[in-house]
Amino acid sequence: MPPAADKKPMHEAELIFPPKPKHSHGSSIVETPKGSLLAVWFHGSGERTADDVMIQGARKRKGEEEWCEPFLAADSQNLPDCNPALFMDPRGTLWLFWIAVLDNDWGGSLLKYRTSTDYEGDGPPKWEWQDVIHCRIKNLEEMYIQALEKAERELAERIESHPGLKRDMSESRKKVKAKLSCRLGWMTRLHPIMISKRRMMLGLYSDVFNCSVAAFTEDWGGSWDFSHPIIGFGNIQPSFVMKTNGDIVAMMRENGVTRRIRHSVSKDGGMTWSLVQCMKIPNTGSSVECIVLDNGNWLLICNDTTKGRHSLAVYLSEDEGRTWKWKRHLELWKPDKGSASYPSLVQAEDGTFHCTYSYRDSGIRGASIKHAHFNEAWIKQGD
Repeated sequence: MPPAADKKPMHEAELIFPPKPKHSHGSSIVETPKGSLLAVWFHGSGERTADDVMIQGARKRKGEEEWCEPFLAADSQNLPDCNPALFMDPRGTLWLFWIAVLDNDWGGSLLKYRTSTDYEGDGPPKWEWQDVIHCRIKNLEEMYIQALEKAERELAERIESHPGLKRDMSESRKKVKAKLSCRLGWMTRLHPIMISKRRMMLGLYSDVFNCSVAAFTEDWGGSWDFSHPIIGFGNIQPSFVMKTNGDIVAMMRENGVTRRIRHSVSKDGGMTWSLVQCMKIPNTGSSVECIVLDNGNWLLICNDTTKGRHSLAVYLSEDEGRTWKWKRHLELWKPDKGSASYPSLVQAEDGTFHCTYSYRDSGIRGASIKHAHFNEAWIKQGD
């Protein structure tokens, strides 16, 4: 194992930029082939309802102590740009996925991406290609209607007692029958993974249908295919990991009432999925990410609470997620004293881990993106 990832506990952290009054959220981080770090996030007066929201980025060169001044990474003029996800593919090409929100509602989001092979210099990467991803989810209408009918049978009393829930189910039934509603609104959040040398798997989700899906390309973005939906009424923002036997596990943000991380398993390369279930690990309704480490261990990062985002923890598993033997907090405040959420996690070439996340301390005005650098030994040391 590389020296930096050895048995000596290591943790360091800093803000990428000083706290700003405007909203800064939803970051993503990668390491470049030369060992520099690139991070992006969305920044503006709000989220989907603020037309000045753009994708910003920054770079921290290998060996340097500070991040550069933020630069513009993407901006659809007079439209909110949100939910960026970076990826470094096996060829060394940098990808940026994000959404442009066409009508200030998540259901009107257009999925976009751009690529670059010239990203080690000053300022933003030099983008060489840009396109949109036209989403056509397999069997969405059929599977969603079946799930609605099952819920109406099994939860009839509860639905009747919640007028808002009944109204939402009625609206989503109409939207799943409309082609445009089914093809817009699919959003990114987390890094894609490679499930073969050429096959990239990108996690998407819909706030309209409250479910997740996988998108695939085998020709580096020339064409895209899509899985059947992962339907569980409240499982969004999927993070994918592949087991040694080839099964793919989706770990998803809770967006319903279970207050637990959701998960599902695919045994056919991500095309169809098992019944969505709940993990034991709490989730407050905030993004999670899980990655497979070079040594085969799994690392999961999440808000490990049922309410609030004041606690951000990393979990380590040696048995592909069956148990999570170690846990340590990156941030831990009393409730309402701070917020750390929407983590993005990568393993560096030297075996250590880099994580960025949205950061707000109640004692400091403004929001920032924080970067943490740590290793397995630090996690195993515990709180």
